[in-house]
Amino acid sequence: MNPNPKLKGQSALVTGANSGIGKAVAIALANDGANVVVNYVTHPEAAEAVVTEIKNNGGTAIALQADVSKEDQVQAMFQAMYKQFGTIDILVNNAGLQKDSPFENMSLADWQLVIDINLTGQFLCAREAVREFLRRGIVPERSVAAGKIICMSSVHEVIPWGGHVNYASSKGGIMLLMKSMAQELAPKKIRVNSIGPGAIQTPINRAAWETPEALNKLLTLIPYNRIGQPEDIGKLAAWLASDESDYITGTTVFCDGGMTLYPGFSTNG
Repeated sequence: MNPNPKLKGQSALVTGANSGIGKAVAIALANDGANVVVNYVTHPEAAEAVVTEIKNNGGTAIALQADVSKEDQVQAMFQAMYKQFGTIDILVNNAGLQKDSPFENMSLADWQLVIDINLTGQFLCAREAVREFLRRGIVPERSVAAGKIICMSSVHEVIPWGGHVNYASSKGGIMLLMKSMAQELAPKKIRVNSIGPGAIQTPINRAAWETPEALNKLLTLIPYNRIGQPEDIGKLAAWLASDESDYITGTTVFCDGGMTLYPGFSTNG
């Protein structure tokens, strides 16, 4: 645990936190002193492994199962969190998935699944968190804000992505969900921001980095010339959740090694 934890006494919920970016975010928040709920849908053993890692590092965490696209399961998860930790200070809307296909072959089921998890899931979790933030108000000894929401977006909220129309549409939706929430909730001292990861070395995109050939091709899209690590996102999330970033709301912070700089134009302008 960090010697000067920025999130001491606060409680955080990270959705989809049993692997990849969500796992790194949960660990980073716990390292900065937050009590963390590790949400998962499947693979409870992976979620418990994250909890164990946090506890072994001196932190506090529990694992809670819920499908974020199901209203009743989301509400039950929040109630279980309140029973354990009393309230929520930080929500990291991380749960997401891909179901890729050429546009003409994309099934309605695959379109709907991605929108339900990636976009509707963020709405449902954010709504529950905001209800609690408004009920509880500001607790000055924990944070100068009434609550903090971090939406996990992607560089594909601004970069089109052929073959992934459902995913890119969900991330574009997250951008305006986040901005509209931030605009509405700022006067109530609730901060809402997004993180836009670029290429991060996680299981969801293994094919893009698993072989040297694939990695080299990927690096042509990244001016900084390295693939991102989940810990890069974790550290950013912990900072965005802290009072050090208190004047930041309604923005996407891209963590992408320069992918949104459209590097193809550096030699073809």
